Amino acid sequence: MPDVTVLVATRDRAPELRRSLDRHARHASGAPVIVADNASSDGTAAVAEAAGATVLRLPRNLGAAARTVAAEHASTRYVAFADDDSWWAPGSLDRAAEILDAHPRTALLAARVLVGEEERLEPVSEEMADSPLGRPDGLPGPAILGFLACSAIVRRDAFLDAGGFSRVLHFGGEEELLALDLAAAGWGLAYAPELVVHHHPSTAGRDPAARRRREARNRLLTAWLRRPLPAVARAAASALTGRDGRAGLADAARALPALARARRPVPPAVEAARARLTRY
Repeated sequence: MPDVTVLVATRDRAPELRRSLDRHARHASGAPVIVADNASSDGTAAVAEAAGATVLRLPRNLGAAARTVAAEHASTRYVAFADDDSWWAPGSLDRAAEILDAHPRTALLAARVLVGEEERLEPVSEEMADSPLGRPDGLPGPAILGFLACSAIVRRDAFLDAGGFSRVLHFGGEEELLALDLAAAGWGLAYAPELVVHHHPSTAGRDPAARRRREARNRLLTAWLRRPLPAVARAAASALTGRDGRAGLADAARALPALARARRPVPPAVEAARARLTRY
């Protein structure tokens, strides 16, 4: 039986999905693939079924939380996330399972991401390699408190126990809340550069300004949900410096009343680690 299931959340990106699913079939060492289709209208589900993936036809767009639904349907110990425009390099999933087997207190590994045909190193990967959190005992690589979802493999049970990806955050910077919740539960997260993910970002349906606005919103909501109030204030002040940030701040303010009872600050040790990563 395979140790890893590949989980793909997608919406209305059939051409990209057709290409990436072919790569999964050739490179993923027999790992099953579950595609969570966020209510697409372009034949995405049919593309996934034709490629041999298990398809979950979601009745509405759940955003990143579609990955959580997919994980609930997986039966392997580990689940690896992929976008509809990304895929894991040959051998990386098998190696990731070996690393997690050897490091039982590590919940999540973030792979090195190579972007485009020219295979440029993703800047986030560079930042993880130089993580100021060091390499605590028991971790297989530099400690992290964030990741790119398309480059992460995680223990399925730990992921689900932490609540998976938030439905409130939808898409855009949704990874930080999960990282904080895993760390608060006592799990380690590490960057493992020997693992490789290829990412060929699609330009279809992209709106950079809207994404920046969503990321600002989610950064503020994550701070409210898990960080002390001075950190929330600093995040809000930072958002005020740009138009997209101000719009994100307004979006976050509208969402806060529904989250008033969901605030659960992380333990001091986790907050101390988070505070070392950025100015806010």
